Amino acid sequence: MKRHFMKEVFVADKQKFLTENWPFGDGEGAYELTKKFRCLHCGEVITVGDYKVFKDADAVDPNFLNICCPNAPECDGTIIDWIDVDANR
Repeated sequence: MKRHFMKEVFVADKQKFLTENWPFGDGEGAYELTKKFRCLHCGEVITVGDYKVFKDADAVDPNFLNICCPNAPECDGTIIDWIDVDANR
């Protein structure tokens, strides 16, 4: 099995980055940095503003940036794996 090389990328303005790279449309509705979610991969409650950004050198598009769980690289969850913290209540 081939291992992917992921490199963390520093983001100075996380709200701007999140809005400009919003995977669910044109940026409208991008999460506020203070919002809490549960990551389905690690099960931890996370704060959106603590997200990390990684670049996958082996990706089809090597310029694509992954918005990842704050617990990355130990957790492989990305923004699509975050659910409302109260979703199961």
